[in-house]
Amino acid sequence: MMTRIRGVTRQDGPAKVTGAATYAADYNAEGQLYAVLVGATITAGRVTGFDVEEALREPGVVHVLTGLPAVDKAFAAVPSPPLATRFLPMQGDDVNYWGQPVAMVLAESLEAAEGAVPRVQVSYEQEPFINPDTAVSVPPSPDSGYGMLDTQEFRKGNAAGVLAEAPVRTAGTYTQPSRHGNPMEPSAILAEWHDGRLTVHDSVQHVYAVRDALAAVFGIASDKVRVINPHTGGGFGTKAFIWPHEILAAQAAKAAGRPVKLVLTRQDMYSIVGYQPLMEHRVLLGANDSGELQAIVHEVDNITAITDDYVEFGSVPAKALYASPNISTSQRVRRGHVNLSSFMRSPIDGPGTWALGSAMDELAHTLSMDPLTLRLANYAESYPADGTPWSSKKLREAYKEGARRFGWWDRPKGGTRDGHWLIGCGMADCTQGQFRFTSQARVRLRADGTAKVEAGYTDIGAGSTTIFPQIAAETLGIDIRSVQGISGDTELPYAGPTYGSGATIAMGTAVHLAANDVLRRLADLMSWPAEEVRADSGALIWREQRRSYADILHAAQTDEVVGNGEMVLPGGASADAGAPGVVSRTFGAMFIEVGVDPDLGLLRLRRATGVYSVGAVVNERTARSQMIGGLVWGWGMAAMEASRFEPNLGRWLSQDLAGVTLPVNADIPPHIDMSFVDEFDLHAGPLGAKGIGELSATGIAAAVANAVFDATNRRVRDLPITPEKLLDPRM
Repeated sequence: MMTRIRGVTRQDGPAKVTGAATYAADYNAEGQLYAVLVGATITAGRVTGFDVEEALREPGVVHVLTGLPAVDKAFAAVPSPPLATRFLPMQGDDVNYWGQPVAMVLAESLEAAEGAVPRVQVSYEQEPFINPDTAVSVPPSPDSGYGMLDTQEFRKGNAAGVLAEAPVRTAGTYTQPSRHGNPMEPSAILAEWHDGRLTVHDSVQHVYAVRDALAAVFGIASDKVRVINPHTGGGFGTKAFIWPHEILAAQAAKAAGRPVKLVLTRQDMYSIVGYQPLMEHRVLLGANDSGELQAIVHEVDNITAITDDYVEFGSVPAKALYASPNISTSQRVRRGHVNLSSFMRSPIDGPGTWALGSAMDELAHTLSMDPLTLRLANYAESYPADGTPWSSKKLREAYKEGARRFGWWDRPKGGTRDGHWLIGCGMADCTQGQFRFTSQARVRLRADGTAKVEAGYTDIGAGSTTIFPQIAAETLGIDIRSVQGISGDTELPYAGPTYGSGATIAMGTAVHLAANDVLRRLADLMSWPAEEVRADSGALIWREQRRSYADILHAAQTDEVVGNGEMVLPGGASADAGAPGVVSRTFGAMFIEVGVDPDLGLLRLRRATGVYSVGAVVNERTARSQMIGGLVWGWGMAAMEASRFEPNLGRWLSQDLAGVTLPVNADIPPHIDMSFVDEFDLHAGPLGAKGIGELSATGIAAAVANAVFDATNRRVRDLPITPEKLLDPRM
């Protein structure tokens, strides 16, 4: 049994604020070339020719690559995901989106490569392009890898028929624009070949997926590829999968016979990697006069590329949040000439809770019922889709505590003035599905009382460099400052990806088991029964006997004891969505107060309270930080962020931070109250914990829109909620 250390501070903080932490772009190799991509300046068509002579005359320019060798046939077996797209640029003449890489400049310096790019002359045969925003909505391709994540259509009962007869009905269309993640660190890779072996430093969220994909590209064994990435400067999903630039850099390094370093520009980040797609939700709710839901219909479509289908399953919350005997959901896509969309914090449930949470608020007002009372009337004691039990759920307790802390039942009447500001309060549900991934860990305990946690997990800034050493320290009964985490390298024990809210469940379990294996081995050295020992303050205790780790190892004449642990999933699966026989989800309730300036259309966040049901909380300090970060992310979604596809130019209108509005400190007030109900999920693993990184950004947009309606009596169904929408006389 381990003793939980409460509120441990970030162990990686000093290294990151002093610049000691190293990221992919910080690495250099002897003799490396700097790569810069040449992007297509048309949206659709084909390349008809190149003139690279002027570019090659630039001092320092070594190569201008206008094509790369075909990938090995083994590449066809790489699953998608984790492969982001099967379309590889520079393998043919087709141009499918603006900014698509058509050539690559390799030079002795970054400045030389950048200077040569505009001197690469590319000839095109241009064709009309399809604007994805206005493209025809069609069913997704059945062979889309993303289609395996959920069902494209779901039917329970007769939602359409019951809806038509329901005493109370609401219907609305809710839209949200495309949004780019804009992590602080752009994607970067350094690729170098030595004696048939490939080593890359890559900014990613799962080093093993990159290893296996690159091995398949070249038709070599996975153990001949090493991927290193101790720190990633933010991912948000944009670095979750393998994107073409990683393959291009490795191919270029092999073709040039020298290491190649490619750091995407901010503009490249808009056309090379994924983003959250524009989505349109149609939500219809039918209820009786008491507010009990009789039918839920949630239809979603999202934009995608003409090369691949990415399906953003925003209809999932309709099957998971509220009890109803009749539920119908569907998913469609709009294909256009644009780079492929992808997962972005928070996928699936983030978009879904925006639409469904807004629709529930509209239903509450139609019924003249409090929005929280309506949710309590439709509380789902089991999974609404099929009645499967929850692995654990304390949303009812979160409702109660959140309402108390926020003062929901005594909130000011909507439209109350504070000076020239109109005050409004809104609330919404938060939820996120859970994934578990096979993961392994190795823990080394040394005679000097220090320990190491070794595993290939990726640190993306969310706290893994703290909580995994913390788990080892708690299990071994030693100070966390004595535990070092070694991570981000495919030569370490296998770790699952850092996405899908699955890292804490999987990697935490593996670390806990590895540390317990250390205790078992120590017990064996003492000839004590392993099941009866416990750890405390650097010592092993059995009954009345106590021996320090140093004494045990000294007596055994060894410097260290090594333990191994593994999160093993049923049936040998590499991933699943929770333990068999139960549905695993996290839940929460978000309460928000906003101020609206009716003359200028300004929207301000005044305060927010979130209470969450997430299983056991491993580290309250980092968990609360995650939830605050998710609130900021959700505020950006609700009130600020949009990536606009320019319909005449056929490209993203703004492709750098100068043209994209993002939340800053001044946008977020100090009155942010985040807390957790006491819970332990017996089905999640020995820690009883679930993932929270994506949950934190769900429900925010709906709560904000609901608060805006409370303040102004204006129902905004199109994100973001910007001044022109609050001033539009038609609303």
